Amino acid sequence: MKQTAVVCLVIALLSVACSKHETPPPAVSPAPAVTEKPPGDGTLHWRTDFESAKGQAHSEKKLLLMLFTGSDWCPPCMMLQKEVFSKPEFAQYAAEHLVLLEVDFPRRKNLSNEQRAANAKVAQQYGIEGFPTVIVLDPKSNPLGKFGYVPGLGPEKVIEVLEKARKENVDK
Repeated sequence: MKQTAVVCLVIALLSVACSKHETPPPAVSPAPAVTEKPPGDGTLHWRTDFESAKGQAHSEKKLLLMLFTGSDWCPPCMMLQKEVFSKPEFAQYAAEHLVLLEVDFPRRKNLSNEQRAANAKVAQQYGIEGFPTVIVLDPKSNPLGKFGYVPGLGPEKVIEVLEKARKENVDK
C-alpha cells in the first residue's frame, strides 16, 4: 500500500496540467460516430470508447492510460503528443502493457454529438479541469495517478513511472 502511495506521489510530482484551464468547446455539427482509431502506422492504438477500453484493460490485465486532450488547439497537448506519445519507445511499451484511451475535445475536428457527450461524461467523472491531463487506472479501474505536460519529460521518465505502477498493481 505504501508503494502505491509512492507511485501516486511520483506521478503527482510529474503532474503539470495545461496552464490554461479551458472548458471544452461546444458541440460542432454531427459527424459519423468514431469508436476506435486504428493503429494506421503500427504505432499507437488509441481507443475512444471508455467502457470498451476499461473492459479491455481488465481482461488483458493492463493499465488504462486516459489522455484528456484538445488535440487540435491545445499547445501543451500537442507537445505531449510530440515529445512522449509519438516516440517509438513509448509505442513499444504501450503495445505490451497499456490500453490507451483518448478523450478528445477538438475545436476544428468534427466529432459526433454522441462522442462529444461521452467524452464530456468521462471528463466530468474524473474532474478534468485542464488539458492535457493523463490519468492512469489499474486493471480494476482504480486511479493510480495523473500527470500533464512537463517540458522535457520524455518517454523514458513516463515509462519508468508506469512500469513501477504496473509492477506494483498488476504483476502481484
